[in-house]
Amino acid sequence: MAFELSEDQLKTAENELKKYLPMSQQVYGFLVIRNRVRSDPVRVLVDRWPQFRVIMCKPHGEQKSDLFKDALLFATDAAVLEEILSKSSVFDWSKYFCVGTSVSHTEIFKAVASAKGVPCKRVAKCYLMTLEDVSRLPPVDSSGISVSSLDESHIGLVNQTWKFGKVDVAVGLIRNMIANFPSCCVLDAEGKPVSWILTYASGAIGMLYTLPEHRGKGYAKILVSSLAKRNHALGYPVYSFIGEENAVSYRLFANLGFTEDPSYREAWFVVNEFQIFP
Repeated sequence: MAFELSEDQLKTAENELKKYLPMSQQVYGFLVIRNRVRSDPVRVLVDRWPQFRVIMCKPHGEQKSDLFKDALLFATDAAVLEEILSKSSVFDWSKYFCVGTSVSHTEIFKAVASAKGVPCKRVAKCYLMTLEDVSRLPPVDSSGISVSSLDESHIGLVNQTWKFGKVDVAVGLIRNMIANFPSCCVLDAEGKPVSWILTYASGAIGMLYTLPEHRGKGYAKILVSSLAKRNHALGYPVYSFIGEENAVSYRLFANLGFTEDPSYREAWFVVNEFQIFP
């Protein structure tokens, strides 16, 4: 039903996914980075080759912390997707997992979960916002501000402020992001981060946060602009997912030149959430 791609096939799949942008953005972005950076092990599976209809990026679940690293999925054929979810062993529906994919697959996930008798819910629904031309970023004044990158000593701080964090199993995800992908932060006079933004394994930028006592100083604008330029220079796509309820972040990214694709929404589905959040 599904088989794993080789290193050479991953490069071919990256080029193939460009044809389906923006719908394939997250899986495409993941392969762009995966083909250039070696981080945590991930299996990339397809239903057939080379004309695949379903492609999935699935982290290894060797440790409990690995379960918090989302699987990513892109499909051009809903019927094939439903068959794979229902009949293959790609996902163990008796355990916790989270999948990021198109919101258009909502009914498929609900139906398969219902048939298997397990709880499944959508935990996020987001706008896809991309920056097509980095050179058109508006100028930002960072004079007198210390901008750096996050390091491993900052994992706990990021985890405690991320809305999906505050649990031990999120630490592995954040550690992987800080160790392997670009990040930016503003440091105070004592060298401690007061505002930061990270890059996910898919290339999406996010986890943007500023400590309450440092808000209103323009730090978020500086960090989004800085990380966008850094990722672009590395050849990564520059984009972000903004929750539909997050009007503040939407305005920030829009004012920096990011544009929303009105035809597409990304969603995250969680199965057996009680195993992580009892």
